[in-house]
Amino acid sequence: MNAMLMKDSLKFDVVIAGAGIAGISAAVAAARLGMKTALVEKQTLIGGLATSGLILVYLPLCDGKGTQVTFGIAEELLLRSLNYGPFELPEQWGGPKGYNPEEKRFKCYFNPAGFILELDKFLLEAGVELFLDTMIVAAETDETQRLRKVQAANSSGIFDIEGNCFIDTTGDASLIRRAGGAYETGINYISPWWMENAPGAAERYHFINDLHIQPTGPIVNYPQIDKPESGKSATHFTRSAWQIIREHYDKKYSGDPDGRHKHFPIHLPAMPQFRKIACAKTLFMLDDDMYGRHFEDSIGLYADWRKCGFVWETPYRSLLPETINGVLAAGRCMGARGDAWETFRVIPAAAMTGEAAGAAAALSVQNNCDPKDLNIEDLRAHLRENHFRFHLEECGLEVRS
Repeated sequence: MNAMLMKDSLKFDVVIAGAGIAGISAAVAAARLGMKTALVEKQTLIGGLATSGLILVYLPLCDGKGTQVTFGIAEELLLRSLNYGPFELPEQWGGPKGYNPEEKRFKCYFNPAGFILELDKFLLEAGVELFLDTMIVAAETDETQRLRKVQAANSSGIFDIEGNCFIDTTGDASLIRRAGGAYETGINYISPWWMENAPGAAERYHFINDLHIQPTGPIVNYPQIDKPESGKSATHFTRSAWQIIREHYDKKYSGDPDGRHKHFPIHLPAMPQFRKIACAKTLFMLDDDMYGRHFEDSIGLYADWRKCGFVWETPYRSLLPETINGVLAAGRCMGARGDAWETFRVIPAAAMTGEAAGAAAALSVQNNCDPKDLNIEDLRAHLRENHFRFHLEECGLEVRS
């Protein structure tokens, strides 16, 4: 039986693939600039790893020494993530007195389900057209290697979506890969996070009573995904995580016949918890030991979430695919390697790069130019209205020589 084929293309100013944090930020940024914006998501949940992946930590917007470095939609979403859940900000950053006093960084935990509801509201307020349960299966470029349209599939059939500019926020650069763009792969580790009922849950990411999110320690020997287009890698990765979780409970139940009545899973992640699959090969690849460096074309700052004082400028060139035109990359598929990729793959960095990409796409459409030809000062003038900082010295931080 032939698949249904819709005759007419849908047409948008900006089309974004992937409704994780980067995609949502990009979509809202573009829509706020008056663009007719489409956001295409293959799942029926939005928020990516943050929500359906159950990674409930909104990592820091500060450098760990009391200085905020990331602003804009990244800050908006951090505050909004608290609206449907039991968590708060540390007192130092505006939370209630005495809440989590050992935590000094500008970060919080959130309820993944509640954050989905808030993210949907965020998109509705901006007027973004959301396509859920819709898979982008092909991409078409013209003779100048400019991406012109994508082919999508859902229960209505197979149809085209045309765009004046595109953004890849899929987390695995699948839009750019389908368009024939160059990409690089990364090394992953299996470290399942899931929701469970467990005695003593208050010691971990605690919700209420015995309910919490259970993370395991990292298992670093998962092979590099050299061919991210292979669907079997997601199957193997996910089933390996399930095996780890089964072994967790088998060990808990050993010698305790009543164990399953008090210690049991509530919800498993609804997507593979890959951290690094594939990123676009961009005009400039951020790499190891580039924290504290000055980049003339920086469009935002982000601080390392693992250690204090390591702040990175973000080159605009790291959002621009090397071999494909008319598209930007943001979030986990921006151009980064090694420690830079590890730093930038997380929620607030995804929000920051997503907002920058969304604004750049909108301004490119307004100026009838490719994102590679956009005047970066026009982009920065807009981002500055949302309180962005671009260089370390703007936050009183030193540049490494």
